[in-house]
Amino acid sequence: MTDKYFDVIIVGAGISGIGTAVHLQEQCPDKSYAILEGRSCLGGTWDLFRYPGIRSDSNMLTMAYRFKPWRGTNTTADGASILNYLRETAVEYNINQHIRYNQHVTQASWSSTLKSWTIQTKAGEYFTCSFLLLCSGYYSYEAGYTPDFKGRAQFQGTIIHPQKWPKGFDYADKKIVVVGSGATAVTLIPELAKKAQHVTMLQRSATYMSPLPSEDALGKFVRKYLPEKLAYALLRQRSIFFGQFFYRQTRKNPEKVKERMLSMVREELPPDYDIDTHFTPTYNPWDQRVCLVPDGDLFQAIRDGTASVVTSHIDQFIENGILLKSGEELEADVIITATGLKLEVMGGIKFIVDNEPIDFAKTISYKGLMFSTIPNLVYTFGYINASWTLGADLTAEFICNLINHMAQTGTKQCTPTYPESAPEAVEPWIQNFSSGYMQRSLHLLPKQTTTAPWINTQDYDQDKKMIGRAPIENQALIFT
Repeated sequence: MTDKYFDVIIVGAGISGIGTAVHLQEQCPDKSYAILEGRSCLGGTWDLFRYPGIRSDSNMLTMAYRFKPWRGTNTTADGASILNYLRETAVEYNINQHIRYNQHVTQASWSSTLKSWTIQTKAGEYFTCSFLLLCSGYYSYEAGYTPDFKGRAQFQGTIIHPQKWPKGFDYADKKIVVVGSGATAVTLIPELAKKAQHVTMLQRSATYMSPLPSEDALGKFVRKYLPEKLAYALLRQRSIFFGQFFYRQTRKNPEKVKERMLSMVREELPPDYDIDTHFTPTYNPWDQRVCLVPDGDLFQAIRDGTASVVTSHIDQFIENGILLKSGEELEADVIITATGLKLEVMGGIKFIVDNEPIDFAKTISYKGLMFSTIPNLVYTFGYINASWTLGADLTAEFICNLINHMAQTGTKQCTPTYPESAPEAVEPWIQNFSSGYMQRSLHLLPKQTTTAPWINTQDYDQDKKMIGRAPIENQALIFT
């Protein structure tokens, strides 16, 4: 055992962990807490990723915290600005003193006798707590996903995954092929094109692209005439509303939304450009994430001739580039495998409850943030179809309400308990989302049903009712 006891332990000092800590300080001021961060600094994604041009793929009005205004007038932001915002938040709210760095959590064991979690870290240290909050994100920090490309060893140039971008790598005047067409590729290519000889985006199939102005004209106007906090609240609410409205339209009228999005792309490219091949996906909008293109910078690079798109399948890597199944060869000095992430279930932590190992694939999701049979554990998972922070804020509010409720009622343990008489839960934890990183790992994730509270809605408006407004006590959450 250990004397390193806290009422609450937060795993991860990224955007979710820091935001959750602020909520705890303000709403549960009598509770002690610590943040265990596996790396040597805070920031999570925004410190880990260092590739050129890294930026947010959500509107900053919703990606930023509700309690700390985003002062920029830009719709998206570069990684350095977001990291600076997180550091400012940690200093402003005195979060730094609670962070314990280089404490990568490897195991968490719950004892119903002691009503506590025992946390073991890779550094060999132990901590105990009453409540464990996972704010560690959803992907592995160790390495990204890279398919097993045939002939990889033959290639004489440099191969880079964006998650492990080499410091100071000089790509000036290089021929570069970026494999992939997701948010990372769309971010990288316009920046690489400024110095490279040429950049080719090689994709198996097209992705939805949404050009938008980098400056929010209405936002600048509102901020000029209203107090900062009021202006921020109004603009944030506007951004949430339009984001949710757009997503619902993709569900109700997918063909209409698809045609509108493609027409925006047509406006960005020459009349004879092959939109059908390179920018017309086979799936509906928001079956995968839509890529934001601030000021149409990707399209500008294509128009300038510094970047191009090839839609084909890879046969193999060859000495001087890539051989496609069409027989075409793409010459390259550098190949960047922007092929996605490796999803990591619950931070890769081994969980044990009363000496029994937990297989999360056999648990059932409670409101998308707790899991059947597992006491005093909350997992922060944001939205795949909106800003991550919107979900993190709702989860943090739930956590605080739950902890305060247990203090008021004198209870020490709360466990989501799925009724034995209920039908088998067979729905995947994430639905209607076909991105590879999710599909590769769905079998490892909890299940859900079609009725509350055993659902993971991935819908902010629904979650406000189910998580934010509903009473803490119900028949599904057992307190002892």
